[in-house]
Amino acid sequence: MEEVIIIPAIFIGLPWVIMHYVTKWKTAATITGDDEALMEEMYQLAKRLDERMDTVERLVSHDHADFKPARLIQNAEEDNAKLKELEQMMAEKKGART
Repeated sequence: MEEVIIIPAIFIGLPWVIMHYVTKWKTAATITGDDEALMEEMYQLAKRLDERMDTVERLVSHDHADFKPARLIQNAEEDNAKLKELEQMMAEKKGART
């Protein structure tokens, strides 16, 4: 009687569980169009905030000589390196879509 339960469990149940989770993993690994739009919006916001931070630090350092900005070199390559890297990744992604 146990063989009647074990054999279908091995040949039907086990493959079903494996295929179910493989399908879940494949769908979870993709980025939707909404996700891409949100990332683009967040990138634009980060870029604007970086520019505003540079402006505020420049204005405050002009008014107060003893002010030390959080970023020692404004608009330096090392300061904007992460944004440039993100810009390159987004350009590559747009190039791959077209």
